[in-house]
Amino acid sequence: IGGLNAQPMPGQWSFKVGPCQGIELGDHLSMARFMLNRVGEYFGCVVSFDPKPIPGDWNGAGCHTAFSTKPMRAPGGYNMIRQCMVKLERRHLEHINAYGEGNERRLTGMHETAHIDTFSWGVGNTLAHIRVPRTTEMQGFGYLEDRRPASNMDPYIVTSMLFKTCCLD
Repeated sequence: IGGLNAQPMPGQWSFKVGPCQGIELGDHLSMARFMLNRVGEYFGCVVSFDPKPIPGDWNGAGCHTAFSTKPMRAPGGYNMIRQCMVKLERRHLEHINAYGEGNERRLTGMHETAHIDTFSWGVGNTLAHIRVPRTTEMQGFGYLEDRRPASNMDPYIVTSMLFKTCCLD
């Protein structure tokens, strides 16, 4: 676990896992979720990975996923990241359908999300489905952040789909 932050919804916290290589992310996130549930159980707290556990005018719960390959992190890698955007847009619905149950309650176009039906990406844009950090654009290499996965996503499916779409298509 690489950090944690308080979130806008009452009682909501987020934590970070990684960096990890490949499907190792799934192992780390699964173990982190297990430990979080055990600690919650010990202290009498309820843990939910629902993308919108409490209806209301606040953010839901996502599982933003940073993704890169060695060529993306090398000089000139930003061009590869831009090519990924075309591929990710082409398979947007396929990704959405696999990125967690109930995600339509979170990806409404409000509360720092893009609308579930329309693909979007942008540099430094936290309102887009895919955010590319400003430093990535400025340096010409780096990573992308897929902000579409819900907090209850299956990390093995998400990492597999990102790899297949960005690297094998």
